[in-house]
Amino acid sequence: MMAPLHLAGERLMLCPSGTVWWPGRRTLIVADLHLEKGSHFAARGRMVPPYDTRETLERLHQAIRRHSAARVLVLGDGLHDGAAFARMAEADRAQLGRVLGRVETIWIAGNHDPAPQAGLPGTFVPELVEDGLHFRHIGGTAALPRFQAELSGHFHPKATLPTRAGGVTRPCFLATAQRLLLPSFGAYTGGLDVLDPALGAVARGARRVFLLGEARLHSVPWEALRRPFAASCEQA
Repeated sequence: MMAPLHLAGERLMLCPSGTVWWPGRRTLIVADLHLEKGSHFAARGRMVPPYDTRETLERLHQAIRRHSAARVLVLGDGLHDGAAFARMAEADRAQLGRVLGRVETIWIAGNHDPAPQAGLPGTFVPELVEDGLHFRHIGGTAALPRFQAELSGHFHPKATLPTRAGGVTRPCFLATAQRLLLPSFGAYTGGLDVLDPALGAVARGARRVFLLGEARLHSVPWEALRRPFAASCEQA
């Protein structure tokens, strides 16, 4: 079950998969795939199962098919480092080609992948503005013009909802009147609590978060989140 959100006069649908569906442009929006994070760690002696790229691409394929998307927009850090595509296993590279073969793909520069990589299918841009929507990797903190809005990633937001059985922590969307911060989509990515001081400027004016569930989103007012922030967090 998706949740509608209106920004800059555009109707966006937030999905439990952590993606955003923009029906007016038949565009699927994702952030922080971090493809080849596992192989990056392995090269540095941190051995993890080398299946993150495969799992992330399969989830992306499902999301594209679910919406019959014509375009995919990746909000930065699609690849974990500057050599990720060259290092990708041949089978995973072929899967990437199959997943993106029938859609237009736009990669926005991230701090992990600031430059285009040879052979990567699609178009690489620093950022993108369409219909009053600003798409970038790291969200700004300055005021946006009226009737404009911003979608970004980078922080891998998560939130903890207090319950009688204790706190429930999940990746989440963070929404303000003019900004939407997307959760990370990659299989091996961690998260940063939305109450962490590092998110203070980005979260200013936050109205609510949408926690990812198995089949639905859980909309939570900002004031209902667990306070004070005192948890250790990971941002990948």
